[in-house]
Amino acid sequence: MVPQSLRRWFVFHCVVDLIVAFPLALAPRLLLSFFGWQAIDPMAARIVAAALFGIGIESYWARNGGLATFQSMLRLKVVWSGLSLLGAAWSQVEGGPAAGWAVVAIFAFFHLLWVRYWRMLRGQRSSPVSA
Repeated sequence: MVPQSLRRWFVFHCVVDLIVAFPLALAPRLLLSFFGWQAIDPMAARIVAAALFGIGIESYWARNGGLATFQSMLRLKVVWSGLSLLGAAWSQVEGGPAAGWAVVAIFAFFHLLWVRYWRMLRGQRSSPVSA
């Protein structure tokens, strides 16, 4: 059984991803310089935006899926958020802008959230037809 709260978190995650992805894709230099980044690689920023679009949109599409869908998406979200958290924190330790700590905090929040739900659902058996 997939908790309704997890379905709502998937929709919320989509909204957050899209709010960040649109300006990051359209105007990476403007957005990132506003938050204090000095060295900006527009291609890397747009690749991050593409990942946010992909994960966010798929989160929305998957919101009504069955247990197997959520288990698979949660694995992806745990890996993505965990490695992003590690990379963002490492970059901050090397001297990233102050706003980078907000990025670290956001990834930490979502990583802990996804790990919690992943642990909750991992013991459940998925059937071919899950509601």
